[in-house]
Amino acid sequence: MNPSGTQTMDKDDCHQKCEQNAIVMRHGDRLDNVEPLWVSTAARPWDPPLAEAGRIRAFSTGRQIRNNPSFQINRVFVSPFLRCVQTAVEVICALCAINDDPLNMTGDGLVVDPSKVKVSIEYGLCEMMNKEAIRRIAVPKDGIWSFNISELEAMFPAGTVDYTVERVYQELPQWEETVLGAHTRYERVIRSLADKYPSENLLLVTHGEGVGVSVSAFFEGTTVYEVDYCAYSHLRRPISKENKFFNGGNFELLTNISQTGISYYPLPAITDDV
Repeated sequence: MNPSGTQTMDKDDCHQKCEQNAIVMRHGDRLDNVEPLWVSTAARPWDPPLAEAGRIRAFSTGRQIRNNPSFQINRVFVSPFLRCVQTAVEVICALCAINDDPLNMTGDGLVVDPSKVKVSIEYGLCEMMNKEAIRRIAVPKDGIWSFNISELEAMFPAGTVDYTVERVYQELPQWEETVLGAHTRYERVIRSLADKYPSENLLLVTHGEGVGVSVSAFFEGTTVYEVDYCAYSHLRRPISKENKFFNGGNFELLTNISQTGISYYPLPAITDDV
């Protein structure tokens, strides 16, 4: 056990060589896509919650991840956007449920074991801060993008929040960041969090563009063209331990495009004009 109480791979039976898994997941169905008029009356039109279908999908996906016999998630990092936090809540309930009745559709009322997973909010996993990702009508007129982190953390199951974690990004990116800048940010935060917690399996709850980068940055020559709600990639790398220090190898993409809701194709070969 580490100080936060989560199970890690730093154990005698590891034989000094382990594997680290990282799941990078999109949030569930957002309310403004189900109820388009919601935006016209919302106090925070740029930060929609999940629709009920999104909660159900997130809980179901959490069950799917929990039932993977090859590894367990130890630590969760989440974009501060409400739809991502609500998605993470459902996934954590599924991961940590003590008695999960198969008839349960969401985490409502479930008793969880908070020692199984720790969660933290990470600004670097936030939505692309530009009009390619955030609809023009939803952009705050005063230019203020505010998140009450304490209120968001209070949504997670009791005992699961790790308040000691230092964020990779201490604040939101500036508005109108470039697409390339956002892609660089997503790749950096995935690598940084993995390197920071090499003995733990991670779940990163983010946005569609972030999931796309988790494929294209680690599987050379691919273009991601669709990421469904709650779609996720699965990355794995070897970890070795020498003199109490962990060394991480290169990530391998294990995602099966027919099963996890991510669609991509190889880039065509570039040839010189003749």
